[in-house]
Formats: sequence, structure tokens, C-alpha cells
Amino acid sequence: MTQVSDHGGGVWSIKVPIPDNPLGHTLVHLLDTDRGPVLIDTGWDDPTSWNTLVAGLAALDVSVGDVHGVVITHHHPDHHGLSGQVRDASGAWIAMHSADTEVVRRTRAAEPGVWLDYLAAKLAAAGAPVDHTAPLRAARESGRMRTLPGLRAALPDREIVPGELLGLAGRRLRAVWTPGHTPGHVCLHLEEAHPANRPGNGRLFSGDHLLPGISPHIGLYEVPDENGDTPVTDPLGDYLDSLERIGRLAPAEVLPAHQHAFTDAPARVRELLTHHEARLQGLRDLLATPLTPWQLAERMEWNRPWEQIPYGSRNIAVSEAEAHLRRLVKLGRAEAVPDTDPVTYRAV
Repeated sequence: MTQVSDHGGGVWSIKVPIPDNPLGHTLVHLLDTDRGPVLIDTGWDDPTSWNTLVAGLAALDVSVGDVHGVVITHHHPDHHGLSGQVRDASGAWIAMHSADTEVVRRTRAAEPGVWLDYLAAKLAAAGAPVDHTAPLRAARESGRMRTLPGLRAALPDREIVPGELLGLAGRRLRAVWTPGHTPGHVCLHLEEAHPANRPGNGRLFSGDHLLPGISPHIGLYEVPDENGDTPVTDPLGDYLDSLERIGRLAPAEVLPAHQHAFTDAPARVRELLTHHEARLQGLRDLLATPLTPWQLAERMEWNRPWEQIPYGSRNIAVSEAEAHLRRLVKLGRAEAVPDTDPVTYRAV
């Protein structure tokens, strides 16, 4: 059954399902403008998700063909997956931060086999055992490979510029760059009085940056510079800096892309900052014995024992372990052990 919520002031949300994912759904928000409805995110590229989105719009007396524009908080397929279909059906423009647009561009150009080679090499360098990388190499050699999520993602045709108002007739929606979950993640600040007169600074469409009960995944991302080189990034540092920026903004209400709307953003920001500091300290304690990123991931606290974590989720977990390691190294609280292969890290 289609679930549509009215948040007041010309803002609604539609619960669009994510297939086979514990998150359950993406909250696609519709913002009414003087030139027609604008969507904030679109949901996963799946027939059931598409049908749910269409039905949700119809419940609001809107057809897909009426959509004027699509604003994407970040490139992940549960947010950007259906953007191309929306544009095909309506002629709507699609806007995204340039850093995430570049990720979409690179993904569309990638051959699945090359991507599998890259992933296998990254995991081996992190200390993954041979029995974990073997399926990737076997899939590469057999030619039987699943389509990568995002391989067909639509290329945006507008750029979201941090700090600037988006050109939405009759609305004041300002982009706030919040890297960390992805390099080009943006929150969107609706600089209008709250329709229920709640105290605070407007409303915030927070994407995956600020969620009421989940700490979003912080993994690795690569951002090539103008020379094509790839400097070492610090995604967790980016995320923590972005969190503090949102805390200072102090919106009256947060409209996230998962779970539910909530208030008191500064309190939630403080919880997340405390959570990550405790986690960094816990990982530093683990590094009293030198560990590879894979070994660290095995020992980290997850929502289930390591033995029960699915294959693909282990890759994500190792990426998160590496992001935390990079932060510890940057803070001078850990260091790589010289002449180790794969590289191990120890506390300082």
C-alpha cells in the first residue's frame, strides 16, 4: 500500500521500497514550486519501486509527466536510481553536486570486469583472505558478472553549487555541501518558516547525512584531481566536519531519506559525534596489536557477528574500517607499520 505523508507547506514524502535491503525504503520528497513539482531523490531502479513512486504521485494528483525537476542528495542507487526514468517520462532536469556527478560518469564508463579486478586488488591490499577475493576473480574470468548498481544511472544536467539557492520558482532551497557518505553529498535547506511554527531555522532535507536512528556508512571514496592523480581522502573527517556545520544550522525539522522526520538536529549531531569519537578510541585500543584493515573489520562491533555478515556487506565493512584508520592516522593516533604487506597499522 502506497504510503504518502503530508509535511505541510507544500512538502510531501513517498515511501519507495528498496528491494532486499534492511533499510526498507527511501523517502522521496516532493516539493511544490510555482513551475511544478520537484522531487528530492527518486528511489531504486526497480519495477516495484517505480510503480510505488508513480502511485504515490497519483495520490497527490500528480503524474510523473508533471515533474519539473529532480534534485539528488547523492549518487547512491536508492536515491538516484529512478532519476533517468523520471526524466524520460517528464523532460525534468536532474541536479547533483559535481563530485557525485563525476562518480556517475566514471561508473557509467566502467567495464564490470575492470571494476571486479579493482575491487579484488583493493580487498587483497586490505588483507582479505584468498577465499574472499577468489569469487571476484572467478566471476571476472568466467564472464558471468552481475550488472553493477549505477551502471545505467542518468547523467545529471544541472550542477548543485554549495551555498547557492537552487532555481526553484517560489521556494528558497539552499544547497549545503556535506561530504562524508559520498564526496558530493548535499543537504538541502528550505529557508522558509516551519508550517507549524516550530522554533528553528527552516527545514532540512538531509538525505543520508543525518538520520534519526542510524549512523550512515562512511567508507572510502576517491576524488581525482585536475591532473588525474588521486590524493588520499579522509571521508570520516569530511563527515564529522559536515555534521558540525549542520548542527550550527539548527533547523526546526529534519526530513531525512530514511526512517522518519525528526526535530532537535543539534542533539542528534552531538550523539553522532560522540559515537564516532568512542568508535575511534575503541579501534585505537584494538591496534595495540598491529592489524590489517580486514583484521580490524573482523574485530569491530557491527549489528551482528562477523561470521553472519553477508559477503557483500563485508566489503562495505572493510571500507568503513579503512576510513576510520585514515582518520586515526591523520590525527596522529595510529600509523602504518613499515615494510608490511598487506599493510598493518598500530596505535601511536
